[in-house]
Amino acid sequence: MLKTSTTAMSVWDDLDLLLDSPSSLTVTSNTKGTMKDKANFKVEEDVSALRKAIEGLGTTEKTLVEVLTQRSNAQRQLIAQAYEKATGRKLVADLKGDTHGDFEDVLVALVTPPGAYDSQEVIRAIKGAGTTESTLTEIFASRSNGQIKALSDAYLAETGKSVVRDLQSEVSGDYGKALLILAEGKRDESTNVDAAKAKADAKALYEAGEKKWGTDEAKFIDILCHRSVPQLRQTLVEYKTISKKTLQESIEGEMSGALEDLLVAVVKCVKNVPAYLAERIFKSMKGAGTDESTLTRILVSRSEIDLLDIRAEYKKLFGFTLYSQLEGEVSGSYGEVLKRLCGQDG
Repeated sequence: MLKTSTTAMSVWDDLDLLLDSPSSLTVTSNTKGTMKDKANFKVEEDVSALRKAIEGLGTTEKTLVEVLTQRSNAQRQLIAQAYEKATGRKLVADLKGDTHGDFEDVLVALVTPPGAYDSQEVIRAIKGAGTTESTLTEIFASRSNGQIKALSDAYLAETGKSVVRDLQSEVSGDYGKALLILAEGKRDESTNVDAAKAKADAKALYEAGEKKWGTDEAKFIDILCHRSVPQLRQTLVEYKTISKKTLQESIEGEMSGALEDLLVAVVKCVKNVPAYLAERIFKSMKGAGTDESTLTRILVSRSEIDLLDIRAEYKKLFGFTLYSQLEGEVSGSYGEVLKRLCGQDG
């Protein structure tokens, strides 16, 4: 049933339309999200419905799902404030006390502001023994400067420390160097493309990798983590002209481990953030068992940004809808929340 990776590869090979397509990293629009503000939103009604669901005998999960999946994040923040005013208790604390497992995680994610949610995911990835590099890679490769700033501010507010400083003690080597540059959130945001510089960068990358015995990782890190998205897109096109391979193929051939994963993620996000995230979702459901934390994070964090685009890319890449895949993979109230976030598509 699953298509082979050749389909997936062709999406990444095709650079023809690259220079003209919008990027989630530079365009801030909420028209591509599945979640919108609810019309005729009445905060008091929502608070009283939630109180009834939480304070009654046994939690009415259906009400929690109804209310929290049909409001925008901004509206959920208003609900959380009004809830605390009315009860003297924090909504997040009550949700944690009354629900558990993946259902609890997704509800808490929904009532957390986006920057704070990203920050909590980073904290979770570096907490305890070993670091979850794949989560750090996904977050820092797919977020815009503005989103990284919101994450950093929330991290500082929550931990009293700088996210970059904390990451320094968690990640090392070339992977660490690249991740720390991305975590600074200072990628060039100019929309002007310098064609000569793109050619020079493409040549430098070719000479640092394909053409060289051994790879000059520092050159890849410097160019891929600092240049603007439009500039890098032009560089990808120039690179294929010089090398006859895509830059992604060269990185996959030249590097390994966490650094390879991060630089490939950066290249994919420069091309198409929704397609990169669609692949991440697919992998989270492939094989035995589902990686619920990745699934929850992507569906919640992109529900007001580009989940409609992620759905479209998912169908293009894998030949079936994300909704139909969720139906087969997740169940119960948790599954219900994810399906509502996703929304049905054809």
